[in-house]
Amino acid sequence: MRYILLLLLTVPALEIIVLLLSGNAFGVGPTFIAILLTAIIGIYVAKRQGIETMKRVQTQLQYGEMPGDTLLDGVCIFIAGVLLIIPGFITDTVGIILLIPFVRNSIKALLYRFIKKRMNHGTIKIIR
Repeated sequence: MRYILLLLLTVPALEIIVLLLSGNAFGVGPTFIAILLTAIIGIYVAKRQGIETMKRVQTQLQYGEMPGDTLLDGVCIFIAGVLLIIPGFITDTVGIILLIPFVRNSIKALLYRFIKKRMNHGTIKIIR
């Protein structure tokens, strides 16, 4: 929880610093256009990947399979979409990185270990 609070305090400050530096180096117009373009392109890609992921989840459920891996894909894509909506180069970069499938596979492995560890310690409970 304290890491989330730390992120909520530091990321906006870093974004403002990067935006100011970018504005000074390239000008306000190009900086604004770059932020707008990365958001539009990123949201388009996230939406497309999200729809494909939801189709895979539905197909897996129809065949009686558990879509755990696909759901983690969906979580990563959703987080990427949120990060791309937030204006700034740092969040856009992280969001775009989350949309790359082979990078997402590494992050899914970390999420899987995190969830499994929490379940083993009893801090996450699954109700059936």
